[in-house]
Amino acid sequence: MEFGIVELSRLQFAMTAMYHFLFVPLTLGLSILVAIMETVYVMTNRPIWRQMTKFWGTLFGINFVLGVATGITMEFQFGMNWSYYSHYVGDIFGAPLAIEGLMAFFLEATFVGLFFFGWDKLSKVAHLIVTWLVAIGSNFSALWILIANGWMQNPVGAQFNPQTMRMEMTDFFAVLFNDVAQAKFVHTVSAGYVTASVFVIGVSAWYLLKGRHIELARRSITVGAAFGLAAAFSVVLLGDESGYSATHSQKMKLAAIEAMWETQKAPASFNLIGFPDQEARETHYAIEIPWVMGLIGTRSLTTEIPGINELVAQAQTRIRSGIIAYDALMHIRAEKDAPDPAQTAIFEKHSADLGFAFLLKKYVDDPRQATEAQIVAASNDTVPTVWPLFWSFRIMVALGFGFIGTMAYLFYRASFKGMNYPRPVLWLAVVMIPAPWIAAEMGWFVSEFGRQPWTVDGVLPTALSVSSLSITEVALTLAGFVAFYTVLFIIEMGLMLKYIRKGPFQDVSETDAWVKRHNNRLAGRHNADSIAMPAE
Repeated sequence: MEFGIVELSRLQFAMTAMYHFLFVPLTLGLSILVAIMETVYVMTNRPIWRQMTKFWGTLFGINFVLGVATGITMEFQFGMNWSYYSHYVGDIFGAPLAIEGLMAFFLEATFVGLFFFGWDKLSKVAHLIVTWLVAIGSNFSALWILIANGWMQNPVGAQFNPQTMRMEMTDFFAVLFNDVAQAKFVHTVSAGYVTASVFVIGVSAWYLLKGRHIELARRSITVGAAFGLAAAFSVVLLGDESGYSATHSQKMKLAAIEAMWETQKAPASFNLIGFPDQEARETHYAIEIPWVMGLIGTRSLTTEIPGINELVAQAQTRIRSGIIAYDALMHIRAEKDAPDPAQTAIFEKHSADLGFAFLLKKYVDDPRQATEAQIVAASNDTVPTVWPLFWSFRIMVALGFGFIGTMAYLFYRASFKGMNYPRPVLWLAVVMIPAPWIAAEMGWFVSEFGRQPWTVDGVLPTALSVSSLSITEVALTLAGFVAFYTVLFIIEMGLMLKYIRKGPFQDVSETDAWVKRHNNRLAGRHNADSIAMPAE
């Protein structure tokens, strides 16, 4: 692959985004788990739950700080590497990001300090409120970011202004309640809850294998398994909602995920596995499950899902319509003071396809001068590379069902087997710790790579979005970001491992005394029950 300014800019943003997302899901999930643990402490007044809250809260704090550091640097790239994108759609995209900074980030940043330093200064109920505000702020922050991202996937509530040559917001509530954005939000935060649950279970399983912090570990696994099981089911169900939304707003992405080259008779089957061949436009050795894709994508037995070849033909039609819109736009711009009403009417009729004309900018400066071969080439560009999407999606789904099975078994052992777990299962829990991060990164790859060749789907091609930088400048900043983020990742891993090895170090004597009294009470109750039972 030949790397130009567009490819290097995409690589840089992909690298920084995926680095950043190593921290985000754990922050989302741990904030809720810590709040649940403190809620139990306030309700029961048992010191073990306060110790659990402080211990897992410490790991949350480390992850939170590193996530903020990587997130801030990532946002600088919108102006640095993607200046035309920022100019073209900044009125829409910037609004949710600004609200996220003002409303959500300040909320969590303010109260996270009170969480760590307010234990002896606030009442138990007041501190619990602080903890929940941190959790709400963390998840609220994700909401506004995903609203911005969801608009890029499904650009509703906005229109192009020929006078300013920019997209402008026309309906804030359409942007806010965008179906794609809402589906992405609930799916992403649920994935974060699974990530935190697997992390808590894995670390606790390691403690049990080492015979350390038994009481904390057993209770942590119980909370993690119950919360994680609900979250894992939610991820699968809400993933189905994302597939249904894609049927209406991102048909090409859905067809590429399925390697569906031809439109199938309704209801479409689901390719369980196969080997997509982009040149031949067929999938070799495909194993199909009848009806499943039709039910997921359309929730009916009679609605077709268009295949890639049909969508390419539709793209050709939209490119030709876009050329008409572009021609009318040029006339409007030339007669800026008194535009011809006829040209304005033509533009309004075809303006929805203007972005497709911009696809021709890759081949010719003026889309009106495009040849038939260039139109065909531009329509073929609307097909993303299929095989990485196909396999990334299946890896994500397989891991998702694996989480459900593991969580269900651990929940069963916690609920009906006295929180006793076989050693092989504990080792499996430890080995599984990286798995939710792999699933999350696969999910983001499917979401963002599947949108290509668009930065804003159907509106602005990626090739037009970049800044006027040299390859050397982007390569140097890419190397700098890689070095900076790698250092941060090493720091994160070092701190997390240090505190995991150290274990719970706060409220130790009080918790140990309570555990001893608690075990004595259980032993006394067991002895009393044994005496009360008649001899056989």
